Amino acid sequence: MAQQQEFDLKKVLPIGIAIAAIIFVIIFWSRMTVNIGAGHAGVLFETFRGGVDTTKTYGEGFHFLAPWNEMITYETRQQEIAEDMNVLSSNGLEIKADVSAWYRPEYDKLGMLHANIGKEYLRRVVIPALRSSARSVIGRYTPEQIYSTKRDAIQDEIFEEAKNILDEKYVDLSQILIRSIVLPTTIKSAIEGKLKQEQESLEYEFKIQKAQKEAKRQIIDAEGKAEANRILNASLTTNILREKGISATVKLAESNNSKIIVIGNSDGGMPLILGDIK
Repeated sequence: MAQQQEFDLKKVLPIGIAIAAIIFVIIFWSRMTVNIGAGHAGVLFETFRGGVDTTKTYGEGFHFLAPWNEMITYETRQQEIAEDMNVLSSNGLEIKADVSAWYRPEYDKLGMLHANIGKEYLRRVVIPALRSSARSVIGRYTPEQIYSTKRDAIQDEIFEEAKNILDEKYVDLSQILIRSIVLPTTIKSAIEGKLKQEQESLEYEFKIQKAQKEAKRQIIDAEGKAEANRILNASLTTNILREKGISATVKLAESNNSKIIVIGNSDGGMPLILGDIK
């Protein structure tokens, strides 16, 4: 009997272990597998091996892991944050600026980002860096420069300052955009009035320059014609005029039209044509 029981136990034990393993897998399947979606990446937290694995970033797709470990996912697509803020210009006037940033976590340093900053990195580092850089840069310029001539330069400087901060925080900043600048009404009106006057002044100077160029052109044209006449008059000697008159008289005489040609006795002897005879 004892041998029979021992034999039955040997047969049941593997089956029991298999059933227990299946139950274990069913219960812990959701903790043993993870599917990382498109545009995301994962960081593994190893409970019994020192916490966050900062050396590896897990890409999109299906992954197995020990049930006591945890996979933390991050969106790795480009994201945007827009901030409305009040800043001071170089002369102390308050300006409203709407500035946006395009950012994403650094893929290869996702473990470092999670270990040092965490999933709240937008609130903890991106927004503060954007606000600090915008206030620092805009504070170097006057309202007139901000409103008219220096907007692109300000945008580039904010980008450089914010990027220097975020590069050390494992965040990749790709672009800064100033979406709008709102000045106090009185300052805006004064700047627009000044810009209008400058534009009118430039238009007036252009008209003057155009008139001066036209006058110079006319002078050069007149001088050219005068010089041509002088050269022509110098070349028309009495003998040349007499020769041309004789040549013209011969051609007229050979013409079929009726006419009276009088050869003058004046200096040069040029022909006088009275007209057709009907």
